[in-house]
Amino acid sequence: MSASERPLPRDARSLEKGELEAILGAMGERGYRARQVFRWLHQRGAATFEAMTDLPKPLRERLERELGLASLETDLAQRSTDGTVKYRFKTGDGRFIESVYMPEESRRTLCVSSQVGCAMGCAFCMTGTMGLSRHLTAGEIVDQVHRVNAALLAEGAPGPRPLTNLVFMGMGEPLHNYENLKRALGLLQDEDGPNFSHRHLTVSTSGLVPAMARLGEETEVKLAVSLNATTDALRDRLMPVNRKYPLAALLDACRRFPTRQGRRITFEYVMLKDLNDSLEDAARLAGLVRGIPAKVNLIPYNQNPGLPFESAPLERVVAFHELLIARNIAAITRKNRGRDIAAACGQLVAPGRADEG
Repeated sequence: MSASERPLPRDARSLEKGELEAILGAMGERGYRARQVFRWLHQRGAATFEAMTDLPKPLRERLERELGLASLETDLAQRSTDGTVKYRFKTGDGRFIESVYMPEESRRTLCVSSQVGCAMGCAFCMTGTMGLSRHLTAGEIVDQVHRVNAALLAEGAPGPRPLTNLVFMGMGEPLHNYENLKRALGLLQDEDGPNFSHRHLTVSTSGLVPAMARLGEETEVKLAVSLNATTDALRDRLMPVNRKYPLAALLDACRRFPTRQGRRITFEYVMLKDLNDSLEDAARLAGLVRGIPAKVNLIPYNQNPGLPFESAPLERVVAFHELLIARNIAAITRKNRGRDIAAACGQLVAPGRADEG
């Protein structure tokens, strides 16, 4: 079998608790065993069945033989001068993804990837230059959290779960991998797992309108929308998804997004020199988002080799921000993290398969 045809490893970490109960019940095991296994997988982040030391050895061997467990391998960890850490993980089939840890005084946030590469093709984003290799499984999505938690605990971070917040803004379009994303969110919120609150989970999208509606109805997590332009003409150039779901459809979906649990939408707006950074753009943006429970994150562009964009000058970013505030739009200018290690917004890109180099 060629490398390109190699199947994904079996992955117990992708299974919900009820599915584990059915599988272990069919093996003749008592009901509590499934909860034990689930806790090992998602509370303690066990990388192997062998590590589950309070399970009988014959059961561990049977689980490995009949069910299997795929864990990410930490291939590289790069630390920025500002404390940001970029992790490169290798999957069981030899592909690479990146996740970014951002420590702050009051929170410890992980930027999580959902795909190997990305199909959206946003013109200013390095991940888009990779194309899409495949979706990540739910287990691969959550294992980024477990591997980083383990690394932080090894460095002396407070336990048992050092990470406090997760943002699905890494490699890939999360809503393009909706089913695996939704399953991963459930695993991460399980009380026998990491037990994250929905208030501390944010999913970003480039604007996949039908999946936005599903996310709003089927979960309680927060939504971020990568907007980046105030006209269809410019957004068509920057973000090909706009040709299918133009601004009117996208903003209508935002207005319909359920606001229970105090949710509000974050609009992400990357500031590009001479493209979307004028006061006219700021005025249009204020008009577009008015009436939507929302805040605007202004993001100075992180310049990337080979891409023909520059960051808006600081004085334009400040003026843009001030006009939004004057129009009563909640707005912040985001401090970019990890630029020196290419870990900032739009900079994530990973090599091809390990067996291709």
